[in-house]
Amino acid sequence: MDQSHHENENMGAGHITKKNYIIGFVLATLFTLLSFGLVAFKDSLPKIAIIISLSVAALLQMFVHLYYFLHLNKSSEQRWNVIALAFTALLIFIFVGGTIWVMYTLNLRMM
Repeated sequence: MDQSHHENENMGAGHITKKNYIIGFVLATLFTLLSFGLVAFKDSLPKIAIIISLSVAALLQMFVHLYYFLHLNKSSEQRWNVIALAFTALLIFIFVGGTIWVMYTLNLRMM
C-alpha cells in the first residue's frame, strides 16, 4: 500500500482512495440516469429546457470524470496535464470548427 501511494505521488496522481472512486461513480451514474430520465419524459418538458438540461448534465459529467477518474485538479503536479488537456481541446475546436466552416462555405458556393 505504501509503495503504490508513493508511485501515485510520483506520477502526479495524488492521494487516490476508494472513497473518491465511489463518489465519482455515484455522481456519474446520477448524471447518466438524469439524462435518460430527461429523454424518457421529453413530452412533459419544453424542448429547449431538455436541450439545456442535457448539455449541463453532460458538462457536469465530464468534470466528474476529469476530477475523480483522471485526477485532474489545480495542484502544481497536475499543471502540465491540464495544459495538455486544454491544448487538445483547442486543437479539436479548431479542427471541428474549421471542418464545419469549410463544409458550410462549400455548400453556399454549390447552391
